Amino acid sequence: VLAGLLPSASGYLGSRQTAIAPVKVTPILSVPSWEQVSPLVVASSAIFFRAIVLQLSISSAAAMAARTGTVDASAYVAAHQIGIQLWLLCSFFCDSLAAASQGLVADALGRQDHNDVVDVSKTVFLYSLCLGLFLAATLWVGGHFGFIFDLFTRDEEIRSALASVLPLIVIAQPLNALVFAADGVLQGASEFPFQAKAMVLSGMVAVASFLF
Repeated sequence: VLAGLLPSASGYLGSRQTAIAPVKVTPILSVPSWEQVSPLVVASSAIFFRAIVLQLSISSAAAMAARTGTVDASAYVAAHQIGIQLWLLCSFFCDSLAAASQGLVADALGRQDHNDVVDVSKTVFLYSLCLGLFLAATLWVGGHFGFIFDLFTRDEEIRSALASVLPLIVIAQPLNALVFAADGVLQGASEFPFQAKAMVLSGMVAVASFLF
């Protein structure tokens, strides 16, 4: 039995509607209609399709690294994997802002407060830009003084290959942080099909650049 003890966006425990009757939650063994499940199916299928395209793009990048012939291919593959791990580590920091923006935007849209949606989006983008610049500076310092390389390898060929990749990771961090912020805003607005289409477009551009 739930006696109005639902958390609210205002931070209070409870809806402050003390006059409402208790709500009894009872499981019902029935198949929901398509109208009830269609929003969940559309959202989950769009996210699944996005994940597939993303993994294909990452796999294409790994294949490109393996086919690079300026140095030993294994050194480039190893440097690519190190770069991916650095990118993912930074992405986890950026994803925290995306998760926050997703909940705040959804709450504001539920209250039909479009001004709050704009304010939340601007604030999240500002924090994301600052976070991206901080991550870029941290990676640059680590690469400049070499301790990032020391964390992973002492092989000179791998270090040389990683040194050629690291500037791209550094430069892209502010954009990476902004993309994660936009990801949270769009998910909060339930724009899952748009995200899937954008991922397909970016994946096609990435694969085309690899082939070129």
